[in-house]
Amino acid sequence: MHSRTEFETSTRRTGLALLLTRSPLLLLALTVAVLAFLLTVTIPQPIGPMFWDHYLYLDAANRIRDGQVPSVDFFTPVGALGYYLFAILQRIFPNGQPLLLASWSLLVFSAPLIALIVVDVQKRSATVAYGLLLPFLIFSVLPFNTGDFYPYPGSDGFGVYNRQVCQLLYVLAAALVHVRDWRLLAVTVVGAMAGLFFVKITGAVAGTLMCLMAFASGRLGFRPALAAGLLFVAILAVSEAALGIVSAYVADILSLLAVNDGSLLPRLLQAASLNAGLLIPAGLLCLLLFGKHFRAFVDGLRHLGRSPSLLALGRMLDQPFLWLATFVLAGILFESQNTGSQAFILLLPLLLKIVVDEVAVGQRGAQTVAIGLLAAATALPPVTAVVQKSARAWIGAINSVPIENRNLKTMGAVNIRPLLALRAERLRDIYVDHRPTFDAFADASELPSFLLYSDFDFQAGWLRNADEAIDALRAYEAENGVRFATIFSIDFTNPFPWLMDRSAPKHVAIGADPFRAVPPPDENVRAAVNAVDVALMPTCPVTNVNRMLLSLYLPSLEASHKRITLTKCYDAFIRSGLHRTAAGTAS
Repeated sequence: MHSRTEFETSTRRTGLALLLTRSPLLLLALTVAVLAFLLTVTIPQPIGPMFWDHYLYLDAANRIRDGQVPSVDFFTPVGALGYYLFAILQRIFPNGQPLLLASWSLLVFSAPLIALIVVDVQKRSATVAYGLLLPFLIFSVLPFNTGDFYPYPGSDGFGVYNRQVCQLLYVLAAALVHVRDWRLLAVTVVGAMAGLFFVKITGAVAGTLMCLMAFASGRLGFRPALAAGLLFVAILAVSEAALGIVSAYVADILSLLAVNDGSLLPRLLQAASLNAGLLIPAGLLCLLLFGKHFRAFVDGLRHLGRSPSLLALGRMLDQPFLWLATFVLAGILFESQNTGSQAFILLLPLLLKIVVDEVAVGQRGAQTVAIGLLAAATALPPVTAVVQKSARAWIGAINSVPIENRNLKTMGAVNIRPLLALRAERLRDIYVDHRPTFDAFADASELPSFLLYSDFDFQAGWLRNADEAIDALRAYEAENGVRFATIFSIDFTNPFPWLMDRSAPKHVAIGADPFRAVPPPDENVRAAVNAVDVALMPTCPVTNVNRMLLSLYLPSLEASHKRITLTKCYDAFIRSGLHRTAAGTAS
């Protein structure tokens, strides 16, 4: 009986393994199911550089639940799709850790698209289908950037929307290169492009360049291109008619362009230099492919000259070195506008196609080996970077301790190493006891640390200060018989309305970086700030950045609000004339 049970168990395991081998879609479904299960519990994450960046999703989702529409009712640095997906998942999984919710929310949109691609590709080769699916799952599941912005391991709480764009560009590349069914191609292209537009418009610019290459080479035929174009326009038209979100989003982008008026060339060079580890082998591969396919390219050029036609043009342009050069250019354009992402993963589907085609030809010479090695040298850096960073962060978290809090909900599910927690406590005391020193830093337009917002102690201290500020706000409400219905924070991020189940003022920007993402206040912004019940101003430490924000909003506060010291690390501007009511509700 015992051996029979073991045999049945072994048979079931073998059957499941065979099923997974033959059906990549099953692996995709199992992965999504596991992630959904993990979101039913709160899994603490190790603190990391610029960790507060993902708090913007909490602010945006809270506004959406209040009926506000991104770009229409409040200024956003990127598109609305990521915020809506986060709001949906947060409602379904209220216990999910916010960083994981934000990072995995795109799968609601991207998993069906990659499934359509797999359906088409697995008809010809399950191996190639897995070759497309596995990297997609690695980058979608592991919420880490490919670049390093701090020497110590931790979670990448920043650049979430950049990672989402990279994942959508991966899907778009896989569709353009591998899908043959024109209907599936049209659906995946329009889905990816719509997603890119509504996550971050620079991703749509990169995607457009990729689509143009596919169309010019004949890979994206007229029929799927026309269908995708019409569907894309229809999506924009419906979104605009229903919410007015498209025109408002474009207006926000134009405002950001006015604030960010620097030259593009330095950013392009910076993007290339930061990713030189994969761009150098990609460039060498491009040269090698150019040499190998030079004769075919010249023949195509001659044929185009003799008999000009779109078909002849497509045959001339459908060369692997032109595809690779175009995709590299698209990646550089997108990365020039980023701080943190999964850079150049859009190259992986194309590299897989190049290697598969080389193998299919049947040649085993030195040139073929060189192509395979250069393709691997280009593809491996982003994969190994994400896997290594996730391993360092999560294994290192074994020695971490939770950040104690009373008011931070799932946002407070964060771990930190004891030594860094002690440093955060000591620095907080220094910020309070030596305020003139940090005033001097702010007067000189310098931060106390060049990497202040990446420092783990700053991020941990900010959480503790926010926790204490909420205690102080509730104590003030109880003592004075009022309720702060609207809460504003003169800081980069404002999760306080969500933490206290209140509302945020309309029209003000989320992700308030005065150097890059906050246009001068207009009449609507000034009126909204003037009407807030309380505005919070962090003081641990005083920074030139928050002073710049205060200079934008103080004219709307000084006549109607009274400034008080709320805690050691927060000042508060409390609206004058809040009336005591029986229910304790501000009026």
